[in-house]
Amino acid sequence: MTAIKEASTIQENKRIALEQCPVTFTMERIGNYWKPILLYHLGTAPKRYGELKRAVPAITEKVLIQQLKQLEADGLVLRESKPVVPPFVIYSLTASGKGLLPVIDAMAKWALAAMGSQ
Repeated sequence: MTAIKEASTIQENKRIALEQCPVTFTMERIGNYWKPILLYHLGTAPKRYGELKRAVPAITEKVLIQQLKQLEADGLVLRESKPVVPPFVIYSLTASGKGLLPVIDAMAKWALAAMGSQ
């Protein structure tokens, strides 16, 4: 894999867009195929890893783990380990993640309307 040149014009333009454009900022956080789906499922209630895997059966375990880590790093998902035997983890939305639920709902409503008009 090629290293990204930090001082490149493309990287500078991306940095500026992230700082100045709210849509770019939002898409950087949720602009992946799986992230909105995971946020949607976590919007109903906190879930264990296995529950998320069953809710989104097409996602691979590797990708699910990666996406959850990114959502956690971006402050949208909270990962809580329970110190019991056997140990388990619960994922839930942070306040910031819950703030995205109207956006996710609007995307779903738009899709239902667009799919119905085809």
